[in-house]
Amino acid sequence: MPSVLHQRSTHSSLANSYPLSPRSSSSSERSFSIFSPINLLALLSLIVILGVFLPWMNIQESIFSSSKVSNSKWREYSLAEAASFVAKNGTVIVCAVSQPYLPFLNNWLISLTRQKHHEKVLVIAEDYATLYKVNERWPGHAVLVPPAPDAQTAHKFGSQGFFNFTSRRPRHLLHILELGYNVMYNDVDMVWLADPFPYLQGNHDVYFTDDMAAVKPLHHSHELPPPGKKGRTYICSCMIFLRPTSGAKLVMRKWIEELKAQPWSKAKKANDQPAFNWALNKTAGEWSYQLVGATQRMKVWRVG
Repeated sequence: MPSVLHQRSTHSSLANSYPLSPRSSSSSERSFSIFSPINLLALLSLIVILGVFLPWMNIQESIFSSSKVSNSKWREYSLAEAASFVAKNGTVIVCAVSQPYLPFLNNWLISLTRQKHHEKVLVIAEDYATLYKVNERWPGHAVLVPPAPDAQTAHKFGSQGFFNFTSRRPRHLLHILELGYNVMYNDVDMVWLADPFPYLQGNHDVYFTDDMAAVKPLHHSHELPPPGKKGRTYICSCMIFLRPTSGAKLVMRKWIEELKAQPWSKAKKANDQPAFNWALNKTAGEWSYQLVGATQRMKVWRVG
């Protein structure tokens, strides 16, 4: 490059010595030297390097670095932090979801959005894929309480994985109660048809729905229904509303105890609902409650 510049300067001085000589020849020589095939090839090579390799390196670095940072952030996100973030008027609405149930979660959230209660929602992710997916689209509204169950088996009803998945529920609810929040739990195979909170009357410890097919009148008794053939009631654990009282915490602790006493086995493929009913039956009288009957339930929820 220095020699080229020197040659140009010499040529320019010669041209100035002969002002009547044509200048077109020098211009054509400069054009030829700049746009020669060799220089064009070098320029094209530079464009390829800058236009292809460098952008890809920058994109790749930004994608993977941001993914690692965000994933690390959500892995360290605690239930206390999440509850504090989503709680409105001291209330959190909770569901527990693994990746196979994400379409159900989507439908459920749409129905809550129509009732303007979606901002209270905390998704307890039962695998890391769900944790990352929900927080990618709705930052702060999903948390995973380790250890995560096996994602391959947790979605199969009747499996040990499904039992492990559902048996974690009372621990999550108890933790939120101990943080001082009201908490409503929903299964995600239901949708909201109306705002349920006006139907939760009084100031009771626990609110739940009857799982029996018979439709009760509007002014039905709110006493626990009589036990069925198995010696326990049939209260549905698909919708539970709890206040942070000693009575509600007692029910959750008893539920945890009953799940430990009735573990899953191949002979007896247990789930969490019988243990919930035993907990209610064995602690009845030590806490106050409201039984939401089928008539009210059908006005508010549709269960899949």
